[in-house]
Amino acid sequence: MGKGDAGVNLKQLEFCVALAEERNFTRAAARCHVVQSALSHQIAHLEEELQATLFERLPRQVRVTPAGEVLLTHARQVLDALRHLREDVAAVAGQVRGTLTIGQITSLTAVDLVACLAAFHTRYPQVEFRLRMDKSEVLMEDVRERRVDVALVGLSPGTAIDGACHRLLAEESMVAVLPPAHPLASRRRLSLAALAELPLVDFQYGSGARRQTDEAFAAAGLPHRVPFEINHMSLIERFVQQGLAVGIVPGQIAAGFTGVACVAIQDAPVRRVHAVWSKVPTPAARAFMDELLQHVAPQAEPRTGVGLRRRARAGSGP
Repeated sequence: MGKGDAGVNLKQLEFCVALAEERNFTRAAARCHVVQSALSHQIAHLEEELQATLFERLPRQVRVTPAGEVLLTHARQVLDALRHLREDVAAVAGQVRGTLTIGQITSLTAVDLVACLAAFHTRYPQVEFRLRMDKSEVLMEDVRERRVDVALVGLSPGTAIDGACHRLLAEESMVAVLPPAHPLASRRRLSLAALAELPLVDFQYGSGARRQTDEAFAAAGLPHRVPFEINHMSLIERFVQQGLAVGIVPGQIAAGFTGVACVAIQDAPVRRVHAVWSKVPTPAARAFMDELLQHVAPQAEPRTGVGLRRRARAGSGP
């Protein structure tokens, strides 16, 4: 190994990962619980050791250079391996500890995640939590990149889940939500053809949350209009309340809306809620999967529920 390699230490790698993710020296220093000058000094020293510029300093943020991207790939692998080492050694001694990062979609209904976390904390008090909320496709990439340990995501039936283990938690039929005064609001059931003629409010095109409805209309050979693209489920409720559009959402979500009418859909789109986790789970992630599968809403349990807990404990794939 060269002289530069010998000078690299774990703290410098942690600082680089934090700076790359925060894109700002002040936020990265706060995240690492050090003063900004110390973080800046260590990264500058690492750049000198490696004889490469790792970050481009811009007026309001920093940008990772190609050399920095190479370093980050290795840094994350080293830090992740060290994390696994510590947690696996503790697990041999009967201790489940470390940090458990969980991701979830905002429209989660299959699991009472707060109750699940409370029960898990009682059983494993040495595990620290981090919770992130984001879109399904972002969370799945976070699992693959090991930024998230377990993600709870909603997907259309045909969506492939690659590069991670996963379990089906629930299958939810979608319903139409309409303004109460709408002519179709009194119907017991609506066809997709009837909804295709109405303005819809939905998530952004290409997102996992949007795909269920797009695929259902496409399968029926029907066009549909989405003049309002939003990024949060609560906005669907507001657009419908104001009479601007009609929404198509999971039935349990619609049940919590106010000031709207809910109508079943013939050949309704379906959303499947999955737990997704790394192919090499930490002891905390394995223990959390055991706890999670005990908190799946009974009315939403998939038909394949028998044996889920046993396979999840082993960290196996589908």
